[in-house]
Amino acid sequence: MRTIKLGTSSLEVPVVAVGCMRINSLDKAEAERFVKTSMDIGANFFDHADIYGGGACEEIFADAVGMNAGVRERMILQSKCGIRKGMFDFSKEHILSSVDGILQRLRTEYLDVLLLHRPDALVEPEEVAEAFDALERSGKVRHFGVSNQNPMQIQLLKKYVKQPIVANQLQLSITNATMISQGVNVNMENASAVNRDGSVLDFCRLHDITIQPWSPFQYGFFEGVFLDNPKFPELNAKIDEIAQAHGVSNTTIAVAWLLRHPARMQPVTGTMNVDRLKDCVRAADVSLSRQEWYDIFRAAGNVLP
Repeated sequence: MRTIKLGTSSLEVPVVAVGCMRINSLDKAEAERFVKTSMDIGANFFDHADIYGGGACEEIFADAVGMNAGVRERMILQSKCGIRKGMFDFSKEHILSSVDGILQRLRTEYLDVLLLHRPDALVEPEEVAEAFDALERSGKVRHFGVSNQNPMQIQLLKKYVKQPIVANQLQLSITNATMISQGVNVNMENASAVNRDGSVLDFCRLHDITIQPWSPFQYGFFEGVFLDNPKFPELNAKIDEIAQAHGVSNTTIAVAWLLRHPARMQPVTGTMNVDRLKDCVRAADVSLSRQEWYDIFRAAGNVLP
């Protein structure tokens, strides 16, 4: 699969990441087939979090791949920490203990990437810096990032943290594209002009932070998928028309829409269906025209001034 550099790091990653949040819905044979298929098609970047399945997803994944040194060197593992029941926790103690748990469950000695999972209102960036230093020094984590953080939150972190922030995982899809639409509607008196995230898209581009769109097929906050959904007739008609023109599925076009953006994003899939995963990966070889990209953008209800 086509690759990109993750942020300012030297790490070459596939342009499509495999999200493992739902791997606990598979039995052992299904999980083994899913991970093997992912590896076979070049989708060897796996995104985890310590809260997925209460940690079970990481254990199931390690079992599915038969984790050992030979297997480990052929994949890129990312996980996230910081979400606890009823709160967020970026304390040094919690970050360090969380990583130890993640490594134990994944049966590996290191993570390629660790993300702080959503912002913690009580974050003390000095503690985060101490945790990152300890993790880097011990070899337990090689690269660091965040999720759902705005530019000022990242800047505050960067004041103390010496390691580059290589990724920011953000909710983004054709129907959840406010970070794009507000940039198109600058200085306009309409709802699309509201800057809800501090221009995080432009900030990440300026600072070479890779955006990892999560829920690339969802609308709202886990309200369902927009593909083949009667709530979005105009959007699906346009996606289907473009999919037919390119000889691919509507799933492929939805991911290709994100990959067409010059920010060089890395969408994170959530499917556990191997055929749908293959459709997601095919997006790496589809290049939408500017007209096609804007046609889809407008069909989703986004307005142009």
